[in-house]
Amino acid sequence: MTSHAPFCCTSRDSNLHMSSLCRINHSKGCFVPCMFGRSMVGIQSTSYNVENYGAHGNGESDDSQAILSAWKEACGTEGTSTLVIPQNKVFLVKNIILSGPCKATSIHMQLEGKIVAPHKNEWTNDLKVEDKSSLILITDVNGLTIDGNGEINGFGSAWWKCPSCQRPKVISFQNCNDLRVSYLSIIDSPRAHVTIDGCNNAVFSNINVHAPADSPNTDGFDICASKYITIQDSIIGTGDDCIAINGGSSFINATGIACGPGHGISVGSLGKDGMHETVEQVHVRNCSFTNTQNGARIKTWQGGLGYARKITFEKITLTKAFNPIIIDQNYGYNDFESDTVEVSEVTFRGFEGTSGDEKAIDLSCHSPGCFNIVLDHINIASSQPEKPASCSCSNAHGTTTSTIPNCSCLLK
Repeated sequence: MTSHAPFCCTSRDSNLHMSSLCRINHSKGCFVPCMFGRSMVGIQSTSYNVENYGAHGNGESDDSQAILSAWKEACGTEGTSTLVIPQNKVFLVKNIILSGPCKATSIHMQLEGKIVAPHKNEWTNDLKVEDKSSLILITDVNGLTIDGNGEINGFGSAWWKCPSCQRPKVISFQNCNDLRVSYLSIIDSPRAHVTIDGCNNAVFSNINVHAPADSPNTDGFDICASKYITIQDSIIGTGDDCIAINGGSSFINATGIACGPGHGISVGSLGKDGMHETVEQVHVRNCSFTNTQNGARIKTWQGGLGYARKITFEKITLTKAFNPIIIDQNYGYNDFESDTVEVSEVTFRGFEGTSGDEKAIDLSCHSPGCFNIVLDHINIASSQPEKPASCSCSNAHGTTTSTIPNCSCLLK
């Protein structure tokens, strides 16, 4: 099995650090997903059912090779192709790599059944660490559509009890362009549920991500070195960030996300170990945070370089969300570090609801500060009546309009 470079997408709250050189294809080509059972005039459309390649679908036999064989045929088909994972069946897989480039101009993966991971002690022991990093790795594939109301279950509970283990993710997309993923449930990952690394022009919609609130580092979506990524109309509840937007990412949109439990929607962390990392053009809109440890968060390490800028969080509903608005430029505080990732042009607009305690707004910036911070039409009350909501600032510069609690500490 071919060895692949490790992903740079990882929970920045963990002690693990990975990086990769991410390649981005700027092709603007569009595609039309083929419909199962229909052909388009002038375009070959072929269907490949994994059961025809020996998949048992009983949840006990290893169906990895059957899925790989069906994928090879679908990928090698000129025109368009459909890979069918049928309903009412359970397919056990052991870390598979679905790789391109493909001859097919577009591939439709019709995931109607359930894919499940092996139990922790059944993962293949002779694989290299990077090959074990995901249950399903999809790499160098353009024009892929995945849908079908199916489910992927990572059976992560045994892994969560082993914090020192190299825990795998459920599904990872690496160097994939023109990607559409919708109507799937992804649950109980040992680590992050979905990672998006070096991808361009991808839309994820109507995705249900679920893991317990106490499951460690189980981010819903980790985005790294990617452009024009949209996550919309989805429900995400995990033990870590619902969405983490990491270095090298730009033009990221999150719309209609119900987040909770979890750690909110985060930009970063950025700049760990002195790295130069950048994030810009992020738009989070019409989202809700319910019983989350954080809401809208930006976090950067002291000693890092780069910037986080042109970021907007707007039309946000809060229900007992701790730290609803937080900028932490002192992540991994060190008195001796003077360098910092620059934070600027950040807007928080139209927040309504309750915080978990009195800390509603926390703008903690490192000298010389964060600049062009906008607080506009904010109305956050504490869920604890005896502790009124508060705003705290340190080296934060910007403007405030119609904001409760009062943020007079914001510098001009």
